[in-house]
Amino acid sequence: MLRNPSIKYQPFPPVNLPDRQWPNRKIERAPIWCSVDLRDGNQSLPCPMNVSQKLEFFRELVRIGFKEIEVGFPSASNTEFRFLRRLIEDNLVPDDVWVQVLVQAREELIEKTIEALRGVKHAIIHLYNSTSPSQRKIVFGLDKNGIKEIAVRGTRMVKERLPRLAGSQIIYQYSPESFSATEVEFALEVCTAVMEEWGATPEKKIILNLPETVEVATPNVYADQVEWFIRNLPNRESAIISVHTHNDRGTGVAATELALLAGAERVEGTLFGNGERTGNLDIVTVALNLYTQGIWPGLDFSQIEHTRTIYERCTGMTVHERQPYSGELVFTAFSGSHQDAIKKGFAAMAKAGPNAIWDVPYLILDPQDIGREYREVIRVNSQSGKGGVSYLLESEFGIYLPRPLQIEFGAFANDRIDEIGREVTAAELKQIFWEEYVEPNSPYELIHFHADGVDGVVGCRVSLMKNGEEIRISGEGNGPLAALAAALQSAGESPFEVSFYSEHSLGEGTDATAISYIQVKRPEGLARFGVGVDTSIELASVKAMLAALNRLHRDETQKSH
Repeated sequence: MLRNPSIKYQPFPPVNLPDRQWPNRKIERAPIWCSVDLRDGNQSLPCPMNVSQKLEFFRELVRIGFKEIEVGFPSASNTEFRFLRRLIEDNLVPDDVWVQVLVQAREELIEKTIEALRGVKHAIIHLYNSTSPSQRKIVFGLDKNGIKEIAVRGTRMVKERLPRLAGSQIIYQYSPESFSATEVEFALEVCTAVMEEWGATPEKKIILNLPETVEVATPNVYADQVEWFIRNLPNRESAIISVHTHNDRGTGVAATELALLAGAERVEGTLFGNGERTGNLDIVTVALNLYTQGIWPGLDFSQIEHTRTIYERCTGMTVHERQPYSGELVFTAFSGSHQDAIKKGFAAMAKAGPNAIWDVPYLILDPQDIGREYREVIRVNSQSGKGGVSYLLESEFGIYLPRPLQIEFGAFANDRIDEIGREVTAAELKQIFWEEYVEPNSPYELIHFHADGVDGVVGCRVSLMKNGEEIRISGEGNGPLAALAAALQSAGESPFEVSFYSEHSLGEGTDATAISYIQVKRPEGLARFGVGVDTSIELASVKAMLAALNRLHRDETQKSH
């Protein structure tokens, strides 16, 4: 890092707004919400959603209560186009929901977008082009007039094609992309020209979306930009002012909330903040922030864990344990003093009656309102507890349990700690884990394993102790584990499949070992985890599979008895 960063970075200039009004206002109602999960969020995924995943996500957004949903960029890919056509042709969009589509100001893209919208009931056509100085100079090589002409010409092309959508209700939205990095005077000039070209009126409002595409300053500067824009916009009553913030500086939520104070009426964002770079605005956070201030947000997150499950399944992303409201640990207290204060708060609430104003230390929201519950962690040392057993294994020993195993081992460890009847140390907790998941060695105990392959076919030779007797087996598959599974089943093991696999290193450098987590599953559904540790990733995985099978055998035997 530079000791004098000012030689490379310059502060963003403030807006000249000495009589700013937003600091003295308060938010009194929820904005119009527009989810951009299926477009802005989707484009940022390592593996974008397919049509069926987007459809499941769309249905969840509708259930939550979104009335405006940006469903994609139909001119960008066949998947995006087919998804929109599926929504329209199968009549999957409720009558009170508007689908929004994004398009650049290029004629061939606008043509395909109009084609994709045929037969739609309600749609928002969202056109954008970048307006910031760096985009004008570096990307487009155009002056201000050239950039403004792109916006006006794109608007004209959409307007000229509206007769082809006769019978559909259409709202037009324009975004001066990188508004937050654009001179407010020029952003206003472009948006005014677009409004005039479109013919916006109070009865035919246009949506002017003011994106903080990249956070370039503190949230108060963005609020100043929004307030200045609104106060200077001609024909203000003919526009709905929307904001779309990102999280480059970690203040996307704050920027949105201050923009609402500045007069914005509409908010675009994603569930849990998924999006390019550091992410989009987290709509869940802003909506529930309003809820904690006594404002009904218009979005129902009373089943937030269900929503989180769908999000994680469809996107492949994971909600962080400390994500506001939705994270796994945000309603869990590890500290004894916090636990004591929260207990007393709950007792006071119970005494005050069902209509009392919420007032519990450390909890700004009643977890039950969003389908969750407060968990007091039974301590296993001075800082941690049963709900945090995975945290202890991670922080003390670098053991990162996959989430399904966190749930399974958490319940198991709690029972063992209760049986012990006292606090246990982190080392004792690790020993409980090792005994249950690493050390089971009956009926199978590994003596030797060797695998090699040619042309994608791997063969293995294995020596095992099985119920006290040595056996030698072999098998083939598309990998070492598949070959081992084939060898075991050819030697009489009941059918099974590997239903979960992950691994990571323990430690660093030449002394690092590998730890592998494997879940095996019978055709009838019974499944168990096993864990293996070895200097070889391959052998760690083999040991994990055998440990999982040994646990499976043990539990099957107990169940039969």
